[in-house]
Amino acid sequence: MLCLVLVSLVWAFSFGLTKGNLVGLDSAFISAARLSLALLVFLPFLRLRGLSVATGFKLTAIGAVQFGLMYLALNESYRYLQAYEVVLFTITTPILVTLFADALDRTFRWRALAAAVLAVLGAAFIAYRSAELKLTLTGVVLVQLSNAAFALGQVAYRRLRQRETALRDRDVFGLLYLGASVLTLAVMFTRVDITTLSLTTKQLWTLLYLGVLASGLCFFLWNVGATQVGSGTLAVMNNAKAPLGVACSLLFFGETAPLLPLIASLCVFGLAVWLARSRPTT
Repeated sequence: MLCLVLVSLVWAFSFGLTKGNLVGLDSAFISAARLSLALLVFLPFLRLRGLSVATGFKLTAIGAVQFGLMYLALNESYRYLQAYEVVLFTITTPILVTLFADALDRTFRWRALAAAVLAVLGAAFIAYRSAELKLTLTGVVLVQLSNAAFALGQVAYRRLRQRETALRDRDVFGLLYLGASVLTLAVMFTRVDITTLSLTTKQLWTLLYLGVLASGLCFFLWNVGATQVGSGTLAVMNNAKAPLGVACSLLFFGETAPLLPLIASLCVFGLAVWLARSRPTT
């Protein structure tokens, strides 16, 4: 649990930093840079001895989805949304964690589906107030794609580690970043002429912070923490970054938000999470 709490605190600042300091950079380049730095951090710890080809492929695929696809969609969403809006719309992740876990366990809880509908309504309070509703909805869809990729990856990694108890997280985590880096670099090279890139000192330091700490160390700690708690706790902890991230964006990065819709959204989101985590009495 401590790992999940510490990571949530670090991630709370990541939204505002990405929106505020990396403006003008291609979203695929930001994704590739962050994940390539994370790969470099964990490459020295990679140990493949005794690892089957099938397990190695699964870990690489999980990383491509959980980190690669997630970041491609998330960073693209900053073109359409303010940082606090991105944070708000990530709040559906716990519900998706629950739904994916239930699907893989071949069970179903109607409360999770009802909670998902409430979460969409909560997002609508903010989206409706946007001057560019079409753009905002595009951003919402991108964030939801990001949420789905991150949720599916968490559930898949947790289930794989429950089966492969002999694995050590630090020995294999580089494979997740390898899959994510390959995917994001492939997308980047189709969109970006790297010979024309020009980065400021602030952007370089921001990418280092996001790549080494927020992506590298924190994703490792998050997935390790995910293997040590139940699926319900994991789902709920996915929301810890939401109030922290909104507060950071508004207090430290100079963003403004319509107060009443913001409060209404948080209330509806809170109800959605409560409904997703509550259990029937019979």
